[in-house]
Amino acid sequence: MQNRLSVVLGLCLALLLLASCGDEGERIAEATTGGNVHRGAAAITRYGCGSCHIIPGISGANGRAGASLDGIANRIYIAGVLQNTPENMLRWIENPPAVDPKTVMPNLGVTHQDAIDIAGYLYTLK
Repeated sequence: MQNRLSVVLGLCLALLLLASCGDEGERIAEATTGGNVHRGAAAITRYGCGSCHIIPGISGANGRAGASLDGIANRIYIAGVLQNTPENMLRWIENPPAVDPKTVMPNLGVTHQDAIDIAGYLYTLK
């Protein structure tokens, strides 16, 4: 009986540890940006980003007017004009024309918190 109890407790502990692991990429992106990956995905959908961009993991995000955001976390530049840092990602998401007046990406009125969360999601795309 004691042996079975030890096995059951061991399995429960292993399952608990596995459940708490989560996705390492998500944790790194959230720590880097301060954003919430899941809220970021929802905001991407709400703002309609996928109507212009291909965005892996976002249902219906298959637009071709803007650049694909696949691998954005590993790129050196954002939109070819900004060094790829979390601060610059926020600037771009919040008001692209303020960064590059010639961009066709509109200012969608993204709130600061939504921009933080969107950046969190985008930094999972490696």
